Amino acid sequence: MAAKILANLIIMGSGILARAVVQAYRQALANASKSGVTQETLQNAARRASKVMTEQEARQILGVTEEMPWEEIVKKYDNLFERNAKNGSFYLQSKVHRAKECLEDVYRSKADGATPS
Repeated sequence: MAAKILANLIIMGSGILARAVVQAYRQALANASKSGVTQETLQNAARRASKVMTEQEARQILGVTEEMPWEEIVKKYDNLFERNAKNGSFYLQSKVHRAKECLEDVYRSKADGATPS
């Protein structure tokens, strides 16, 4: 008998708690939209997404120096990319790929600047 009462109390209490959590969440969303927090959060996310990787950051990620030839950079890229593919780290794999893209642009612009016009 006591177990049945206890079970009913637990079920009723969890239902009340669930409704309170949902109501608090809705209120938090309403407060955030009134204060403009959601707009600010979206704007900050857009700013972070639009950040371009610098050459220095790309070199740090790949572990290369300015003096290294392009072939060495590609070897480092392949090694890091494959290692992260095997370990399942998509985030690191994408950082390695973006670093290679950044350095490709740098080396391409150096090659274009070195050719006489």
